[in-house]
Amino acid sequence: MKLEAKGLVLEGRLAGIDCSLEPGAVTAICGPNGAGKSSLLEALAGLLSLDGGTVELDGQNLATLPPRERAKRLGYLPQEHEIAWDVSVRRLVELGRMPHGDRLAGPVDAALDALDITALADRRAQSLSGGETARVLLARVLAGEPRWILADEPLAALDIAHQLELLRHLRAEVDRGTGVVLVLHDLAHAMNHADRVIVLHEGRIAADGPPQQALSPERIAQCWRVAVKWIGEDGARALVAA
Repeated sequence: MKLEAKGLVLEGRLAGIDCSLEPGAVTAICGPNGAGKSSLLEALAGLLSLDGGTVELDGQNLATLPPRERAKRLGYLPQEHEIAWDVSVRRLVELGRMPHGDRLAGPVDAALDALDITALADRRAQSLSGGETARVLLARVLAGEPRWILADEPLAALDIAHQLELLRHLRAEVDRGTGVVLVLHDLAHAMNHADRVIVLHEGRIAADGPPQQALSPERIAQCWRVAVKWIGEDGARALVAA
């Protein structure tokens, strides 16, 4: 189920984006502040009114899909981690099943377990810490069993242990054929955990390819305007000042 952006234009944010995303891979969207990362992710989720271009899912214009069908196939996690309803954690995660019209225990239990929040199931959602809230909201996405997971900075509020656990879980989702697209500020996470990196700069694609190519020191210098170098082994690289 390919996800494709064709000539996406959003005044002041995106300037003709073309990309074709394949399931079964982790794609990281990176770029300096204001490059258009969140806008591209929202467009891929079908949440923006575009000034030009289309997003297609398996060859079908996303705008023509009924909202329920779109929600079954695309799970979206925004950057803002806010919970509007003071319900239990389990009830909040169950909301991920709404597009399917059920409250199946199996997918909900699996999502709670995957994010290490089973012990929080009976807690009130609005009593959680920032890191706990981030995991609960992602669990809600996973409970819907989407074909694509689109997450904007999902690691930002997590400690390093939960960051690595989440990345392992997303890799397991990819191994089952799910497509995963992440907006990441941490270039080391993108380098070490993504299969493909799309670098945005001023609303355009500046690089698109394997992490070693897309996040080369030369590309980082061009887009982020800093001199850096990579150290360490493949899969465990760190970015340091040159």
